[in-house]
Amino acid sequence: MARNNVWMSVSDLMTGLMVIFLFITVAYLKRVQTNQSMLKDFVENKQELHDKLVEKFKAETQEKIITIGGDLSMRFQNAETLFDDGSWDLKPEFEKQLSVILPKYLDVLLNDSLKYKIREIRIEGHTNNIPFPKLDKDPYMANLILSQRRAQSVMQFLREIPEYKEYSPEDQKLLDYWFTATGFSYGHALDKNNEIAHVSGKVVDSAKSRRVEFRIITSGEEVLEDFVEKSQMIN
Repeated sequence: MARNNVWMSVSDLMTGLMVIFLFITVAYLKRVQTNQSMLKDFVENKQELHDKLVEKFKAETQEKIITIGGDLSMRFQNAETLFDDGSWDLKPEFEKQLSVILPKYLDVLLNDSLKYKIREIRIEGHTNNIPFPKLDKDPYMANLILSQRRAQSVMQFLREIPEYKEYSPEDQKLLDYWFTATGFSYGHALDKNNEIAHVSGKVVDSAKSRRVEFRIITSGEEVLEDFVEKSQMIN
């Protein structure tokens, strides 16, 4: 009789463990399905916004004033039209380009159904790896200061264009929430193929590395990062 009680206890324990395992499995599968759904929405939203930017800036991309990346970046890469060496003052030609492009850019973002999925828009300043001791004896820090000031110069120009001042207080608050200005020094310097030199292992192209980029970060990026991180842990 005692042996039967023992086996009944073991059987009950195994049944309980199986139920717990079943609940864990169901919860895990539900989370996976949720993440997959969010990832699908993220990819589709990103592609939709990319397509709209490409359509809006056909002329500027054909004239090679900017490039629109699949990562929702808009890159000004003609170094000769942006800034003088060591300067963060916008050159007249760059101001002219921005005066045309920025109102169109904001128009796409503020009037798009996806605007509430935008988490951040970074104005990025990038330099080459040439030392600039007037700003700092450390070449990286000198270029960090220079790239930050250049990004801020573009931000200031953006906020001073007439179209910006004509937006409603609500839209201006949204723009305040979106836009940041960040300098990257030469950390993301490019090679001759427009690839990040640190990743490609190729020689830095000084002219191509000197650039300004607008980069849109959408909601869902954190889901993708979490998904990738967990996938790496599993592998």
